[in-house]
Amino acid sequence: MKTKFTVYKLHFTTPLHLGDERDDYSISLKTYQSDAMVAALTSCLAKVGQTLPEHGDLGFSISSLFPFYQENKESKAVYFFPKLLKQKLPKLENLSNAKSIKKVAWLDSMYFEKLINGNILFENDQEIKHIHGDFLSSTEIDKDFISSQVSPRVTVSRDQSEDAKPFYMDRIYFKNYSGLYFLVQNDSKLLEGAMNILKDEGIGTDRNVGNGFFEFDKDEIEFDLPESSYATNLSMFCPESEEQLKLMLNSENVAYDFTKRGGWITTSPHNSIRKNTIHMFLPASVFQFESKISNMEVRGKIVDLNPRLNFAGIEHPIWRSGKSIFIPVII
Repeated sequence: MKTKFTVYKLHFTTPLHLGDERDDYSISLKTYQSDAMVAALTSCLAKVGQTLPEHGDLGFSISSLFPFYQENKESKAVYFFPKLLKQKLPKLENLSNAKSIKKVAWLDSMYFEKLINGNILFENDQEIKHIHGDFLSSTEIDKDFISSQVSPRVTVSRDQSEDAKPFYMDRIYFKNYSGLYFLVQNDSKLLEGAMNILKDEGIGTDRNVGNGFFEFDKDEIEFDLPESSYATNLSMFCPESEEQLKLMLNSENVAYDFTKRGGWITTSPHNSIRKNTIHMFLPASVFQFESKISNMEVRGKIVDLNPRLNFAGIEHPIWRSGKSIFIPVII
């Protein structure tokens, strides 16, 4: 079944650092997860006095932010999706190619569509030429369109009671007109306004020194989705209940990974306080549904990470979206 998605493309005008749960500044991720993006959008709306819906639901669901390659403004974007945690083994005559295949982490939309429809990615050794570093693309791309630069920095205590401490900051850069993108489904009337604020607020770490600023535009992408009782999440996913999760994991064909989500509160005067934490499933996991689907579905819940039980005075909720876009995959 053909399904069309709206795409928001972020073209960064400054370097970008995306941290992980370990707060390791020396390594920047190349993706920005959906829950962090929705939190940033929600914060922007709150800053301008927008009345937010109850329970933190802005009316739309987004995927996590994935890389895209685009040579210039007029050329067509090549959108990349994360390789699923469950897939068929390739057919290879030359086993020495297996090492190159193992490094592939991202698939362009053609290969991704091929994978979710149950096809083998590498049907012959000739397709090895489509590997560009971590990226598998039928279109010729610059494999170094995302570059990384580590720079020394120094942190100084506010009251100068401690010696300055050096550390290293890894920042990423996008060549040409490339950047990160996300898919969006459902009512996005609040999204446009929030994006116009967020582009000047920035995303990621060290926004106060100019990291993470961007311009954005819109596009569309269409997939031929299969019919299947298995599905993959394109966003961070927090199950709605224990019962739902048990059903989704009740198969030997499922494959998943998860991580802890939380971070620091960003509203003054509570900036030195950490939010509560919750574990969520990472994109590209594979789950079982209770019945076959042939279209996109949204599952998951939004949680409040306000640490009010331990810290008094934080009155507003701190929403974290675990609602995920799911699409069917054939296993």
